[in-house]
Amino acid sequence: MKKLIFTFSLVALILTSCGAKKKIADLEKQNKECQDLLNSSTVKLNLCLTEKEALNQQIDYLKKNNSELMSASKEMTVLSTKGAQNIEKALEAIKEKDLKISRMQDALTKKDSVTLALVTSLKSSVGISDPDIEVNVEKGVVFISIADKLLFKSGSYMVSDKAKEVLAKVAKVINDKPTFECMVEGHTDNIPFTGNGILLDNWDLSVKRSTAIIRVLTKELKVNPAQLIAAGRSQFIPLVDNNSADNRAKNRRTRIVVLPKIDEFYDMIEKEMKPKQ
Repeated sequence: MKKLIFTFSLVALILTSCGAKKKIADLEKQNKECQDLLNSSTVKLNLCLTEKEALNQQIDYLKKNNSELMSASKEMTVLSTKGAQNIEKALEAIKEKDLKISRMQDALTKKDSVTLALVTSLKSSVGISDPDIEVNVEKGVVFISIADKLLFKSGSYMVSDKAKEVLAKVAKVINDKPTFECMVEGHTDNIPFTGNGILLDNWDLSVKRSTAIIRVLTKELKVNPAQLIAAGRSQFIPLVDNNSADNRAKNRRTRIVVLPKIDEFYDMIEKEMKPKQ
């Protein structure tokens, strides 16, 4: 009986010992899992702390950058306002210049209209069929060119009777335009003037011819002397080369330049430049 009891006790002890070992093994396993979880959590925590530090630095940078942008934005607002004001002033200046240009063009158009009317009047009065009388416009100025054979004998500055018929037509045009001025230009060829005790050279001849025509216009044809200007150009503005008798004849001429008084033209320009009411 005792032997049986001992046997049962031993079996119970063995069973109890096996159960404790299993439990210990289970606990060790759980402990290992907890340790692994703790280690993993520690790694993640350290990673989060690192990321947090990086985010804090980025936040500080963004705050600083935002502050700089706000400051720059205020400066840009000021600059934009000034820029807009400058652009507005520039546009106003351009508009004003465009207006002045437009008024200048209007004035020039009026001048061209006056010039065109004058040419028509001159051609009608002087006659365009005569090949020795030419009326044209160069750069807005009207020119009447008369061949010397209609006005003077060779080497002379005495106006011929035939010339007075032509000059009478010119005088009528000048008298019809009391606000205009006329420059009477004498032109010669390049043959040197030998002189006759009175005339020295081609300069002298060209000026004498100009003043001779002006005397006819003022004393005989009643042109206002204040409208006339005497000028001698000698041989230095030829129409063609002085290489033949025909060409030299073309270059010997008297040219009457008809033009509005410069001050009146500028008054017209200034009037057009003033702001319209």
